[in-house]
Amino acid sequence: MKKFITTLKNIWSIEELRSRILYTLGLLFIFRFGSFVVLPGIVPAALSNAGGGAGTGLMGLINAFTGGAFNNGAVFALGIMPYISASIIVQLLGFAVPYFQRLQKREGESGRRKLTQITRWLTVAITLVQAGGYLTYLQATFQGVVSPGIPIGIFWFSNIIILTAGTIFAMWLGERITDNGIGNGISLLIMIGIIASFPQALFAEIDFRLGKGGLVAFVVEIAFLVAVVMATVLLVQGIRKIPIQFAKRMVGRGGGSNLMPATGNRDYIPLKVNAAGVMPIIFAQALMFLPGTFASFVSPDAAASGFLGSLNDFTSGPYNIIYFILVVGFTYIYTALLVNPQQYAEYLKRQNSFIPGVKPGKNTADFIDTVTSRITLPGSIFLGLISILPAFAAAFGVNTNFAMFFGGTSLLIMVGVVLDTLQQIESHLLMRRYDGLVKSGRLKGRKSGISIGASM
Repeated sequence: MKKFITTLKNIWSIEELRSRILYTLGLLFIFRFGSFVVLPGIVPAALSNAGGGAGTGLMGLINAFTGGAFNNGAVFALGIMPYISASIIVQLLGFAVPYFQRLQKREGESGRRKLTQITRWLTVAITLVQAGGYLTYLQATFQGVVSPGIPIGIFWFSNIIILTAGTIFAMWLGERITDNGIGNGISLLIMIGIIASFPQALFAEIDFRLGKGGLVAFVVEIAFLVAVVMATVLLVQGIRKIPIQFAKRMVGRGGGSNLMPATGNRDYIPLKVNAAGVMPIIFAQALMFLPGTFASFVSPDAAASGFLGSLNDFTSGPYNIIYFILVVGFTYIYTALLVNPQQYAEYLKRQNSFIPGVKPGKNTADFIDTVTSRITLPGSIFLGLISILPAFAAAFGVNTNFAMFFGGTSLLIMVGVVLDTLQQIESHLLMRRYDGLVKSGRLKGRKSGISIGASM
């Protein structure tokens, strides 16, 4: 405890770090405030009387990522999700389209600026489409949600512009946090939206357990939640170190003819156990929601019952079996896109280095590919288990809202963002000769070794 208090004092004593933290908190407050500013022409009582809008399924997922703004009919109802969609599209184009590959790998800073501009314009286009879909959803789902005195044309035009401006403003907030604050701004906006519902879910679970005299059960739940968080941290930080040896070079000593070999330096290539990050879960969830979403437009009764209905229920057996298989499959696919063994082999060759016992060139690429495949198997299974843990928590009597924090996208995003933010804070401390956040002086498994290519 004493070390923790000392660390907080050290953080507060660094003026630049203190300013960055306060700046970040201020912008996050603005983002949360916008989640409660209702769109003009929306009747909040209509949403409240209907139970606040989406609860489960695709709409519930969007609402969780926007911190309840989706259910509130707020100016930030779409949140930062259109920007995330645009970023994913641009990244996938970088794997398939030569023009985007050239921008990513060969044109350096100018290429990255072009990709940023393309992502921004694509965000605007996606938001315009999603804003129209959101307003259609509100009108079709809730009776009396639009004020009767407002012309429908003006309502649509003004709110599409406002929703688009809200998303662009949220994107701007994220970029400002990244540049002038602490942590990755876009990720922090998503995380703050996710944890916004945590206190309410926690207190609801406490009332439920204490009302039935289940204090011991609640303590067990919290202990299990802590264990899941620790396991997720291990998954996020887990790496497989492949040692590399730099070739010895001849250096002079005394005269030009007196040469001796310099000792080759050792380093390693860090291959992440979960190189795909949270993307497999996002893709799997999106795919799981598609059948039910399309069916709801054709026949709402069919979408709510039978097999299609089970695909919208995260506690059902078919949902979790298919979901687990999809997460494992997408983990392999996305890892294959991100980790390029040939690129590693070429990099080692350019640096005049090699993996001990492995010939340079194709043998090195094959070796890295084999290691990646082997570590991806346990990583994908572990990721799949984390993705379906909320269903197991709900099966043991945990209320649905609180069960969502026992795994899945929410937990992975929160753990990843917190670790990244702590790593940046630790860097500021170490630069000024303070102790780090852990005894070793460095967050284990973060920002070490040789890294090549993209990583999520």
